[in-house]
Amino acid sequence: MKASLFQKIRIMILSIYVTLRITVIVLYKVYRGTYKREYGDIQLLRWWSSKLLEIVKTSCEVSDQYKVKFEPRRPYIIMSNHRSHYDIPIIFKALPGSIRMLTKKELFNIPLWGRGMKAGEFISIDRHNQEQAFKDLAFAKEKLMSGIRLWIAPEGTRSRDAKLGSFKKGGFVLAIQTGATIIPVGISGSEKILPADTFDFSIGQKVQVAIGKPIDASQYTLENKDALMEDVRKSIAQLAGEA
Repeated sequence: MKASLFQKIRIMILSIYVTLRITVIVLYKVYRGTYKREYGDIQLLRWWSSKLLEIVKTSCEVSDQYKVKFEPRRPYIIMSNHRSHYDIPIIFKALPGSIRMLTKKELFNIPLWGRGMKAGEFISIDRHNQEQAFKDLAFAKEKLMSGIRLWIAPEGTRSRDAKLGSFKKGGFVLAIQTGATIIPVGISGSEKILPADTFDFSIGQKVQVAIGKPIDASQYTLENKDALMEDVRKSIAQLAGEA
């Protein structure tokens, strides 16, 4: 159901409030030296994700036909299609563990929120400076090896037509270099909540999240990373209902 003007205003106000709230809490706890990753996972990110979806009355149905198990001390990279801003809370809600997003550096320039993201161990990447991008990927590697499960949208941005776009190579290079296991995920229906580049909210939507068969990036080399990209692309397309 399309949101009325009043509902749109309410959605935006409440969404800003819950985002500002976790940002302030993270910055305060980091300042006091009491911030712990586990607290950020459960008390903040999953609370934030649940609240954002609750505000738009969205429900998520998660399908995991391969019964994916995350083993300790192994690097994992979650890769999904990207149709809406709401893919972010959907991923945090649908999968377990310490998940952080690899995202464009411009978001880190937003006052307060950018500082909160950095303090909460989110990772930026500079798409316009190759030298800095290499440094960003090296930092992402450190986070992966420390136990963070990195979420990457390999398209690099939201799809404007809800179709799977072309993939960027950076995440696949990182996966090969770290010997990570890639967890492909297909998200269907998130574009109905909020299409890209609009404020055309819809409420009461149902979203499907399909978790695919893990792909071991250590079986590939940098020379055949295109094969890895194609394998992941085929999996995500099938999971998202585009095959």
